[in-house]
This record gives sequence, structure tokens and C-alpha cells, in this order.
Amino acid sequence: MTITRRSKTFLAHAYRLLCRTEIVLAAALLILMVVLIFTGGVARMARHPINWTVDFSTCFFAWATFLCADIAWRHNALIGVELVSAGLSERAKRWLVSLNLLIIIAFLIYIAWFGTKLAMLSSARSFQGIPWISYSWVTMSLPVGAMLLTITALLKFRAAIIAPAATADTPAERKA
Repeated sequence: MTITRRSKTFLAHAYRLLCRTEIVLAAALLILMVVLIFTGGVARMARHPINWTVDFSTCFFAWATFLCADIAWRHNALIGVELVSAGLSERAKRWLVSLNLLIIIAFLIYIAWFGTKLAMLSSARSFQGIPWISYSWVTMSLPVGAMLLTITALLKFRAAIIAPAATADTPAERKA
């Protein structure tokens, strides 16, 4: 029993660390993106253009997009449409949410699988003509982002299934 508790504690701590790292990395990438674009614009006005600033900003944007999507979804800050579920019972809503999450999880796993294949295929390609950087650095943002979103979706799925049973008042309600 102690091993199970330790495992849960370790996983919870690792997940919190992952979430904090994701927030810091996303913020750093967004700041770097703005600094690079500003620097490139100022250099162009000074008639000494730095062409690689836009290329790196594009790479940082790809990574920041997926990281920020996961952060927003984890904090329930994405747009939601409740038109279909508004007239349903709590149990039907739970089933609908669970089904929706299962579809999302399947899609994210598909994206992660084929995104990894794409990144491997593009490893020989150079990024925007810069020979020492592989294009797979950009394309890896897709499978990494999909896996982070999958973790979030799995946790939401678990919460959708466990939470109603845990908050039930009587054993009969827990079975329902």
C-alpha cells in the first residue's frame, strides 16, 4: 500500500513540475518570439536585416502554440459549446463528456504517432536554409504538444468518471 501511495505522490509531484515547466517554457518562448521580431524589425530599419529572426520566431510560435493550448485546456480556459448538453441530465452530460474526451484522446494519439513519423522524415531537412538546424525541431512541436494534451485529456476523462461517484451521498447513488 505504501508503494502505491508513494507512486501516486511521485506522479502528482512530477505532473506539477511538468505543468510549471510548461508554463515557464511557453512564457519564455512567447517573450523570445516578441524580442526576435522586434530586433529583426529594428535591424531592417537600420538597413542591416537579420533574416533568421523571423525563422526562429516561427519555430518558437509553433512550440508556444501547443504548450499554451495545453495550459489553457488544463485551466478550462478554452471555448466550450453547451448547446447540446444544456437540456441533458447530469448522467447524460457525463456520458457525453466522456465520449467526447475519448474521441479527443484517440485523435491526439493519432496526431502524436504521425507527427513523430513526420519529424523523423524531416530530420534530414534543414530549417529555413540554416544547415546546422534540422526542421524536425519545428515538427516535433506537434507530437510533443499532442502528448501533453493527451495527458490533460486523460486526467479530464478520469475526473469525469470518478468525480460524480466520489461526490455521491449514498451507496445507491454511487452505483448509478
